Amino acid sequence: MRIILGLLILLSFKLNAQDIIPVPVEMRQGALPKDKFIIDKNAVIFISTSQALPSAQFLSDYIFKNYNLRLPIITELTKTGSRQSINLVIESALYTNPDKYFVSVLSNTIKAGSPSAQGIFYAVQTIIQLLPPQPENTEKLAIPTIEIIDYPRFAYRGMHLDVSRHFFDISFIKKYIDYLAFHKLNYFHWHLTDDHGWRIEIKKHPKLTEISSWRNGTIIGLYPGTGNDGIRYGGYYTQNEVKEVIKYAAERYITVVPEIEMPGHNMAVLAAYPELGTTPAIPTQVAQTWGIFNKFNNVLQPTEKTFSFLEDVLTEVMELFPSPYIHIGGDECSKVWWKQSPFAQKLIKEKGLKDENGLQSYFIHRMEKFVNSKGKTIIGWDEILDGGLAPNAIVMSWRGEKGGVAAAKQHHKVIMTPENSMYFNHTQFMKDDSLTAAKFLPLKTVYNYEPIPAELTTKEAEYIWGGQGNLWSEYIANPAKAEYMLFPRLDALSEVLWSPKNKRNYVDFRRRLKTQFKRYDLLKINYSKRYLTDQ
Repeated sequence: MRIILGLLILLSFKLNAQDIIPVPVEMRQGALPKDKFIIDKNAVIFISTSQALPSAQFLSDYIFKNYNLRLPIITELTKTGSRQSINLVIESALYTNPDKYFVSVLSNTIKAGSPSAQGIFYAVQTIIQLLPPQPENTEKLAIPTIEIIDYPRFAYRGMHLDVSRHFFDISFIKKYIDYLAFHKLNYFHWHLTDDHGWRIEIKKHPKLTEISSWRNGTIIGLYPGTGNDGIRYGGYYTQNEVKEVIKYAAERYITVVPEIEMPGHNMAVLAAYPELGTTPAIPTQVAQTWGIFNKFNNVLQPTEKTFSFLEDVLTEVMELFPSPYIHIGGDECSKVWWKQSPFAQKLIKEKGLKDENGLQSYFIHRMEKFVNSKGKTIIGWDEILDGGLAPNAIVMSWRGEKGGVAAAKQHHKVIMTPENSMYFNHTQFMKDDSLTAAKFLPLKTVYNYEPIPAELTTKEAEYIWGGQGNLWSEYIANPAKAEYMLFPRLDALSEVLWSPKNKRNYVDFRRRLKTQFKRYDLLKINYSKRYLTDQ
């Protein structure tokens, strides 16, 4: 009878209590399952060191904003008295893994500990998910007793946003970063430049914001489209706004990785600086349609003038971004334009290169050497493997896993982001109620993705740094649509990258999503209500 009762208690705990996403490494109910920790107007947050203050403030602000309870932050444990307290403790000797943390919910105290500030921040995200998403009484928030020990599986847990095809203002960028933080992701890949618009202020080259940031119309409907709206469209981030975003992300322990595309995807640049292209006498406009890899010239000519321009740009970018990583693109370079260029063909012969792939490799090597000289490392899409991989480059594998496997075998760090599993601009449903890219990526496919390819040896698998979801914005013109495409696939991504492989279970994940949807409602996040009924 006791065994049956114990099983019923455990089942009740699993079904009704802590539906945390991503699922923690270890989680078990408290010694007294009926006990609750109560947060009311008298509760406080205690911090052991000022390093924990940002996380404490984050938690206090979250509870105030969503439950209208303001928890003061105190630095002396003796001052808690008989009040309920949430104790955030940073102790360097606690664990060797700086991202590891524990959360222990007792009836009178929540204890959270980690060896680092970011570990405490992750603990706070878990505490937030312990809060009732739809409390019956907002004056008293009840949390069941529980014990959690947790740490991430992968070091790189990223999410991308394309702001070139459609521009998103700073307020949404901050909200987007909050979404990543909520899911314990730690890298924001900011796709700032492409054929369709240049989105970052470069003071040495003002035409990039005067001309390259604006297009004179946008395709209507699914490519190839039914016409053009003829509306001038654009925008860019000032350097002060970029600094604001970087600071905001850093407070959430997220590294912002900027992407400056090269040598392809540069129609916007060529609209302002045609002399940097292979056909300078032919006028170029900022792109108004999608899928233009060979139809229009968007490729930079590998001249010293071009390299000097890019060095100017990257110098300002690297001075702005503290990130040790700079993404230089490298994808979908329309090499047909180099084939038709006498200069490019002459350079191939002069440098003893095999072909245009070799020329791309030469281009990437040149830029990597410059970036490395500034103490930074380049990341590139897997096309940077073509013609030979730059010595220190990190490969982002998007054309399936082949590029990632090749890079790992060459002992280069790899970020897995294959299009068939990680491109959130693809439709979530066979019949969607909105315009999306014409490919199908259901939630289950995202959840079941395994970032470490089976063909890698144990040693080679160590070079799989992590994974990333990508949100390309051809058909995403506003924040509500971005959220619709992001959620709940972002939840699936977070569990793939954070949780132990043996803890992942899609049926249980869908069960936990029901609680997560209530949190979305609390936070006023847009998502498809079809997930409430679809299985």
